[in-house]
Amino acid sequence: MLHLHFGFEGRTPQQLRDLVTALHGARKLLVLTAHDLQNPHLADQRPYEALLDVLVPAADAALTLTEGAAAEISRRWGVDAVVVPHPHIAPLDEVGLPRAPRAPDGERVVGLHLKSLRANLVALPVLRSLAAAVAALPGVRLRVDVHDEALDPAFGRHDAELVAWLRRAHDDGDLDLRAHGRFDDAELRDYLRSLDVSVLAYGHGTHSGWLELCHDLGTPVLAGPVGHLREQQPLVEADLLDPDDVARGLARALAGPSGLPGAAATAADRREQRREVALAHRDLYRRLVGVARAGSTTSPSTSSSGATA
Repeated sequence: MLHLHFGFEGRTPQQLRDLVTALHGARKLLVLTAHDLQNPHLADQRPYEALLDVLVPAADAALTLTEGAAAEISRRWGVDAVVVPHPHIAPLDEVGLPRAPRAPDGERVVGLHLKSLRANLVALPVLRSLAAAVAALPGVRLRVDVHDEALDPAFGRHDAELVAWLRRAHDDGDLDLRAHGRFDDAELRDYLRSLDVSVLAYGHGTHSGWLELCHDLGTPVLAGPVGHLREQQPLVEADLLDPDDVARGLARALAGPSGLPGAAATAADRREQRREVALAHRDLYRRLVGVARAGSTTSPSTSSSGATA
């Protein structure tokens, strides 16, 4: 059995058809977890959609993370996907730990991490709205992180206008710009714990591992109406191109649990969820193998070529 999650983006549709043919020829099963129905690393979705057009119908079982994504898979390919939520990302012993208390008159921090400016990031328009919104909220500071490579004019996704705006806004005191290399896992968790709100400036996508990690660490998230994020974990949704709507969203997110119930995971809930996710996969695998074995004992005219889930 091959269970595919990611890593096929660099293949061609024909290569994936060859993979399916090889699996079926070897009487092996294909299970696909469709995390991304839109690829966040691509601006043009057509090549990625062509890959999904091969994999989703060919899979003996398809899984995804939310009911909304399952409904989309049903509409697009006529396939009934099993919904299995994403498990915890932070280590269980760090999930649900109390966040460091902020001083009553302490500065609150709203963070936007630009990383390496991947294709689904709507950077400058959102930053303009965010800076204007934060300026209207007393005691709130905007922190913007970016990978060093994105500031290099030789970098493939370098945006000269964005970099000039960031440096000017930093010099004017409108934001705190931090350029650095990629965080390791522990550094990323420390960074997210330092924020009072993490902003996801995504223009397209389906689900988000960043959102899951924020849920583990109790960091509220502000995002636009993208993909199926709102079903994945609690967040504050706003029109990120409207400074007034962003300001309202930030005020709600900064209110903490009263503004965003359920935004913080507990270790007990995540531990139980992990058990349920493991059982869901075990039961699915057992059922698929059972169907495949039963099919191999029937005559060719009545044999089953697989199972859909």
